[in-house]
Amino acid sequence: MILPTIRASLGRRDALHLVDILAGHDEELREAARRRLDEEGLDALLDDPRVRTALLTDPRVKAPPALVFYVLVRQALLEGGIDSVAAADYVASLMLRFGQDRRAYRVSERSDDEYRYLVDMVQRLGSSTPGEAFLLRTHLGNFSLWLTGLFPDFVESRVRRRGAPPLEYYESMGATGYRMAAESPRAAALGVERIFDEVSTHFSGVRIALNRVADRYLWPGAGDPVSRLLREVVATAS
Repeated sequence: MILPTIRASLGRRDALHLVDILAGHDEELREAARRRLDEEGLDALLDDPRVRTALLTDPRVKAPPALVFYVLVRQALLEGGIDSVAAADYVASLMLRFGQDRRAYRVSERSDDEYRYLVDMVQRLGSSTPGEAFLLRTHLGNFSLWLTGLFPDFVESRVRRRGAPPLEYYESMGATGYRMAAESPRAAALGVERIFDEVSTHFSGVRIALNRVADRYLWPGAGDPVSRLLREVVATAS
């Protein structure tokens, strides 16, 4: 089960490192950043666009990848008007974990079964136990968000070549998966009920935020430029 763990893992050392890269060699900036940290907390730095720029460009950066990815996701969500630290933490944790060990295709770390199509998850729900149903519904949301958020060009290419379901289909199925998972007592016990509700409600906005992360930072210049332009138009209109 993927849980939002990045934000809680950040300590004072990480905060002071952000102060260092934000200030550079300017003592006045350093003092201002330290004061801001002490008065407003770590989130004031994590939400600062200058910190994002420094994390991506400063050769002195020693921040863990999880911190960098959290900042990218959090600020992309803020750009789209989604101000939820918990949702940003969950989405960043999801994206990082799904990039490892074929986890994107399995409902949990302990499962050996792999799912590549949403219809297979839905079909499996018909014969699943309550615990497995919760994992399947969660994975329905997770996989839909991961696929449409980071690989929208892949989804759209399948639509053109094979008549596969469009982005809207994954958005609908993903939002439904999260909403149904949120209704499970297991979501409340794990502390993710509210997060699932938020991501379900704002699924399209979260997907667009991840498109920004993918287009700007992960694979800049890759993919179909026309599709990318159309996504930006949709994001602006939203």
